[in-house]
Amino acid sequence: MWRGLYTAATGMITEMQRTDVIANNIANAATHGYKRDIAIHKDFHNMLIVRINDFKTTGAAGADAPPIKSLAELGTSKEDVTQIKGFSADILNPPNIGKLGLGDYIDEIAVDYQQGALESTGNTYDLAIAGDGFFAVQTPDGVRYTRNGAFFKDNNGYLKDIRGYNLLDTQGNPIRIPANIPDSRVIITGNGSIVIPGNRVDENLQTNQLTAVGNMNATQNLAQIQFVEFGDRLATQKQGDNLYYVVNNNEGNPAQPQNVNQDVRARIMNPNAEPRPASGEILQGTLEKSNMSVVSEMVELIHNQRMYEANSKAVTTQDTMLDTSVNKVGSIG
Repeated sequence: MWRGLYTAATGMITEMQRTDVIANNIANAATHGYKRDIAIHKDFHNMLIVRINDFKTTGAAGADAPPIKSLAELGTSKEDVTQIKGFSADILNPPNIGKLGLGDYIDEIAVDYQQGALESTGNTYDLAIAGDGFFAVQTPDGVRYTRNGAFFKDNNGYLKDIRGYNLLDTQGNPIRIPANIPDSRVIITGNGSIVIPGNRVDENLQTNQLTAVGNMNATQNLAQIQFVEFGDRLATQKQGDNLYYVVNNNEGNPAQPQNVNQDVRARIMNPNAEPRPASGEILQGTLEKSNMSVVSEMVELIHNQRMYEANSKAVTTQDTMLDTSVNKVGSIG
């Protein structure tokens, strides 16, 4: 009876965690570039139920004993066995009890990387990713990756995300737009190249500003956005704030620092955790919407609530049966 109580309780815990995941998805319905989470559950190992007094047809004493052919050989008969509604405790034909499930648990919170809908904004620094890929941004915790391409240019010309983190180029440096270049003349190509007018860029140390100079009818490549992907989708894990960090294995462990002994590093690093050029395409003046559907998540939320209530009812029933067994059955004498 305790088994049923614990099995139902694990079901309640699982549905609570799944509800938290769905609630987080709904809360990010309007977050650009957000990828929905999916709670994947896994069963505990089933238990094979066998009655300890059941004999196998090979004989009561084991495989070396002659097979049992009749109840008379054991000095008993069917009349000695209680039968209720067809159930027979006949030792020659023991009832098939089978396996007992012991509940389930959340094995993984997986990320659904399905493409979100694309929304045209016309803003120069709104960037959407069509296909696979991440933007690299510099945070206080190190380099992080995001699909949210809602960038803006600050007063010093640096491209930043909504939380003020710098967008990085392929060299790991912040990207800065010259002060004399209007936004309308900044072109960002599909592979992340930032093209502006002029032949070169000068830096004024007194005013701390960049200026594009030369033939303004010509074009030059200012920088290359660090636009990457990973060979393994499990190589990145959500950190929060729509950011991802690199892990060194599929259990979510942070990547090792660069100064780790190289002979050891090759064994502890996930070989697919190294960023490589993305196969997707950057679309300028466009944003990627969240890939979750509010209607689908609400339906799933209702389903989870019903599953939770069913498991709660099972716990209550088991508790009532235990109460009856202890306080009533045990007192009959």
